[in-house]
Amino acid sequence: MTDQQFQAGRPGARASSNGTTQLTTKISPVSVADTAARLESLAEGKGMKVFAVIDHSGEAKRAGLELRDTKVVIFGSPQAGTPVMAATPLAALDLPLKVLVWSDHGQTKLTYTAPTALAARYGLSEDLAARLAGIDALTDAVIGG
Repeated sequence: MTDQQFQAGRPGARASSNGTTQLTTKISPVSVADTAARLESLAEGKGMKVFAVIDHSGEAKRAGLELRDTKVVIFGSPQAGTPVMAATPLAALDLPLKVLVWSDHGQTKLTYTAPTALAARYGLSEDLAARLAGIDALTDAVIGG
C-alpha cells in the first residue's frame, strides 16, 4: 500500500497551513470498476449508506468524449456525520464522504480528502474528528481485500 499526499493536484506536495486541501491516495491492485464495487460493498457491510456512484468516464463516453476510468463513490453514516454537521454546518459541504476511484496510467488509485484535513478545515473536536477517521480503515480494507 502506498499513501501519497497531494496538494492542488501536484504529486508529492504537502498540504500547507493556508487551507489548501490535503488528499490521501492509495493504490488498488484491481480495476477501477472492481475497486469501486469493493468500496460500495464494504461501506454497506459496515452499515453505511452509499448515496451515489458517479461514473464520470461513463458520462464522458456517452457525450462522445474521452476520460480515463473515473468514478466517485459517495457514502456515509447519519450516526457519524450528523453530529459533525450539527456542530459545524459548513461541514455539510464535505459530507457525505467521497472517494475518487481512478485510473492513472493503468494503475487504479483511490483518492480522498484526509480526515485530519477535514477536521482542521472545520475546527472539529477530537470526538467529532474521530467520526470521519474510519475512511482510512475502510479504504485500507478495499485495497487489501
